This record gives sequence, C-alpha cells and structure tokens, in this order.
Amino acid sequence: MSHRLPAVLLLSLAAGFAAAGERAPMPRWVNPDRPKLPPGFDPDRMSNPKAAEAAAAWIEDQYPDRQPEAVKMLVAILRGSQLMPGEGWFGPSQSRYTWGWLTARAGLEPTARAIRQDQFPGTPGQFDALDRDGDGAITQFDLDWSDRNMIVMQGNFLTRVFRRMNTGNDGRLTKAEMEAYFDQLAGEKGFVSADDFRRFNLPRGGGGGFSPGDAPTPPVLIRGLFAGEIGSMSEGPKVGQKAPDFTLRSPDGLETHTLSKLTGKKPVVLVTGNFTCGPFRGLYPDVEAVYRRHKDKANFLLVYVREAHPSDGWGMESNTKAGVKLKQPLTLGERVQACDQFCRKLKPAMPVAVDDIADPVGTAYSGMPARLYVIDEKGVVVYKSGRGPFGFKPGEMEQALVMAEWEASGE
Repeated sequence: MSHRLPAVLLLSLAAGFAAAGERAPMPRWVNPDRPKLPPGFDPDRMSNPKAAEAAAAWIEDQYPDRQPEAVKMLVAILRGSQLMPGEGWFGPSQSRYTWGWLTARAGLEPTARAIRQDQFPGTPGQFDALDRDGDGAITQFDLDWSDRNMIVMQGNFLTRVFRRMNTGNDGRLTKAEMEAYFDQLAGEKGFVSADDFRRFNLPRGGGGGFSPGDAPTPPVLIRGLFAGEIGSMSEGPKVGQKAPDFTLRSPDGLETHTLSKLTGKKPVVLVTGNFTCGPFRGLYPDVEAVYRRHKDKANFLLVYVREAHPSDGWGMESNTKAGVKLKQPLTLGERVQACDQFCRKLKPAMPVAVDDIADPVGTAYSGMPARLYVIDEKGVVVYKSGRGPFGFKPGEMEQALVMAEWEASGE
C-alpha cells in the first residue's frame, strides 16, 4: 500500500477541499470482517435490552466457526459492554519475543524459571529493561503484561489517578496540578486520609469507571464502531507477517515518510493515535521517553489517525474540560489541523505523518484509536500491542524493542 502524491499536490488538494467547502466521503470499510446485521437493524433501538439481545443472538448465529474481532465487539456492545478491558476485541498483545525465545537466546532450557544477570548474554541496560520488577532476575512475570498481572493492575490504577491530577491532559504533571489536586481532596481539613483518597479516586456511581459526562450509550458505541472511531474493523497484520508499506506526509507537507525506507538496518516503532483519545494523550510522553532512549538504535514514526472522541461522535466532557474539542475531520486539511493541535500540545520529537482521510494506514494496521507496533529490520511485525486504550502499553513495547534491537545486532 503506497500513497505517493507530491507534497505540493497533496496540500493543494487539501486546501481546495477546505476552500470549496467540499467534503471527502466517509470511509467505506471494504472488509470481509465487517459484521453482518439483522434486517432492519437500527442503532437507536439497541438501547432496548430485549432488542439488543435479539440482534446479538442473530449476529452470533451468522458466525458458527469464528467471530472476527469486529463481530466480537459488536456483540459485546449489544450485551451491555462499555468497552472495558478484556471485553469484545480488547485482547492481549502479540509478540515474537516469548519466554521460550528469550531462554533460547540465553542458551537455557525453555523450562528455566529465571535468567540471572550472569546468564544473560546482552548488555546490562537490556537486562534492566527486561527485569521489570527489579529483583535481579528475568522471569515470565516480567514479560507478562496481561490485565491480571499485579504490576499492570497497580499501574492502571496509578495511571487513572495521574490522569485525574493532570488537568492539562498533556501527560505532564506539574507542581501546580498536584497542589490543586490536594486542595480538592483536603478542602478545609488541610489533610487527606486514606478513605478520602479511595472515595475520590474510586467514586460511586461512576458509570463503569467513566468520568461524569463521558459514559457512552449503546447507539453511540455502535455508530462509533461502524465509523471506525472506537477502532478499525480491520484486524491488522499479525506477528510474523510483512508490515504493509505506505507513504504519508508530515503535517507541514514538507517531508515524506515511507515505511519500507525506514526498515533495513534498524527495527521500526510505529505509533498510531489521535488528539481526542485521552488515554493516548496521557501516555504519549511515555512513548516519547522510549524514543529518547532508543532513537539511535531504532526508527520511530507516529501516524496521526481518525479521531476517537469527536464532538459530533462519542464526545467526552473530560475532553471539553481539557480544552480538546473538535469535530471528526472530513477532509485531509481538517485532519492536518487536528494533528497540528496535537503537536502544539504534546510536542512530539519523533517524526509525525498524517493518515489520508480515507484512513488507509489506520485501517491496514487496525490503528484506531491508538496502537503500537515493532517491525524488524526485514519489515516483519515482531510486536503488536493490544488495541488502545487498554492495550496501549509503552513499557511492553519497549521490552519488545529491546529484544528486536538485540536480535538485529546479531550478538
């Protein structure tokens, strides 16, 4: 897949759309995994539990052998899911770098329970990146990023607290924000008890963990699914498959980014995301930190994709409070403007490209609303994160990148 329009032509087309008020068509999902729908299916009727269950049962009957990810997600929505971890298509990541791969690389049997530093053939820095709990040995626990892992569960809660404190919604917590958070909890008491802290961060009646004004209705989720806003219906390349090639432009139109030109000598980290996805904004500085640590050993590219929470779709009150409010771009020029807002707020140092308005890269990589890939020097996918927001785990990606760099070095 390649989009080789010259920069001047690309920008003039975008400007022409904006000036003339013309709108590019919404994407047509040419996808065999698009869910089959019962006759007369109406998203607005799916707020009725009986109608929703009947639709879910009908859809399941159409897939007796295998349910594509999009079908799993639609059925889950119809049965009341509000997109929680483990529901629908929110499955685990995929990686070449399993425990068996690592023990073989270290010259140990796959039944080995730990790899000590004196058994590890890589560098101390690589060992430290893989020894996630810092106990001096790499174990299967260190490579486990599932939602059942204690470190992941603790991290998810702390990320939730962090996002409540980070009212600027830019993933960079300031002293002023921390003081404002304390004042909000303490009030006139001047201190915060453990019970105060729990009640504030685990509020009752929170709508399944959503902040006030953010919880969706079934019709909103169904429309978001078919619009590609809560995720692409495409499942994207699997580990071991060739990464689809593409060429996209930077937001200013001055640079061309072609995936196949980034591979060859170094692994590639492909990041996808958008401005209105709050978890992506909150975690993006963590991706930047990985970029700073590895930019000499790997190539990085951020592809800006379709908005997850436009004001004319699943709009979120938390976005409005953070000053993030925009409609779903319908022209390339509008998407470039949205990307510019993201760049001004998050200030990415890694190269950035903007996906075409028909979402070719977001669809090919199942990159909406946010996702992480590591691609080896041969252009093969070696790590694919779970779908954002829950599967977007920069720490897990960095572990895979460390092993990809180690593998590429031939050591």
